[in-house]
Amino acid sequence: MAAKKNKLVLCIDRDNDLYEKAKISGPIIGREANLDAAAKLALDDPTETDANTIFRAVGIYDTLSTEYNVQVATLTGSSALGYTADKEIAAQLERVLSDFPSDSCIFVSDGASDEQILPVIRSRLKIDSVEIVVMKQAKELEKTYFVILEKLKEPHYARLIFGIPALILFLFAISRYLGWGLETQAAIIAIYLGARAFGIEDRVVRAASAFRFSLDKISSIVYLFFFMMLLISGWAAYQKYTDAVTAGMDGVKTTALIVKTLANLLTISFMILFAGKMIDILNEQEQKKIELPRYGLYAISTVIMWFVISVASDWVLNTAPPYVSFPDFLLAILGSMLFGYAGIVAMKTIKVGVVLRMKLESKEIFSENGAYLGKILGVDAKESTIIYKSPLGQKLSLNLEDVTSVGDRVMAKA
Repeated sequence: MAAKKNKLVLCIDRDNDLYEKAKISGPIIGREANLDAAAKLALDDPTETDANTIFRAVGIYDTLSTEYNVQVATLTGSSALGYTADKEIAAQLERVLSDFPSDSCIFVSDGASDEQILPVIRSRLKIDSVEIVVMKQAKELEKTYFVILEKLKEPHYARLIFGIPALILFLFAISRYLGWGLETQAAIIAIYLGARAFGIEDRVVRAASAFRFSLDKISSIVYLFFFMMLLISGWAAYQKYTDAVTAGMDGVKTTALIVKTLANLLTISFMILFAGKMIDILNEQEQKKIELPRYGLYAISTVIMWFVISVASDWVLNTAPPYVSFPDFLLAILGSMLFGYAGIVAMKTIKVGVVLRMKLESKEIFSENGAYLGKILGVDAKESTIIYKSPLGQKLSLNLEDVTSVGDRVMAKA
């Protein structure tokens, strides 16, 4: 008799409702574990379609179990959706496949955003069938209403549907007060839409989410100062604009004066912000301290940008000594490059030292895009590398400076 093929029944919860509502983390592997997770989710929120999707996945598992060596697994993403959710699902899929190597899978979903993960699944596993679970309602309109209502609760869609109209109304009110024309509003909205189109907004949101405000943390006071400095920066820039117009400056010098004012105050603002984050990290567990060099680099980059912008603004203005010539500006750029290089080397050295103090042996290591690399065997302190065993049994190495985060598993650039 031919050996039964391995087949995987995959259920996807891309927006991570299992954790957000029932505090259940993925991956959920096995029939009983999935039934238990679905029951808890249904009890917590009877209208949640993910619970029914899991029940359907278990039903498919029961049907196929007579023909194949079959396993059922539910993978969870992130409430932030986008890249963050896809990376988490890819990492969980690699873990499932390392425990249960499969020839193909059945993809079960409630549709909507879950189907966007299909390319990630196909890159690692053949998909034999896709099944979409649709909840039956008395009226099609009622179903549409509830789907829209649920989607509006997700930050990704809420920013799009509420954020853009709110931005337009805010700019309209400010423009009327300051006497700006429609051109300014159109320019700001165009910048925002461009940021969305090229994924800049998602990166900014991910970076901002790292700065968590909590009354339990000392850094909360620092964050309050940051927001105060932002307001002061905006007001100071407006005052400089008024002074420049009164003095009869041309458009180029007016812009340079405003940019210099913003550069000075915003640099102070962001240095305060980075200091607050570093205070948080120093009070966290040892594993979190790997993030210190990153914020050190942010601080160095901020200082470099301030210096270059300040010198460039002085070169354009040149209204009072010391006067700045073009060669002085080029020299400032060269000096900034050398300072930046020294800062990068210093932060890498600090990062390697932090990672060396951590216990990494026996942890699983993944690439940033979620691919499973293997299990860590040890650390070579002399060569500053991690030695790990790949799924194929090969012993490979990775530079310690490529480690991006350490927790239950290690994430690295690969």
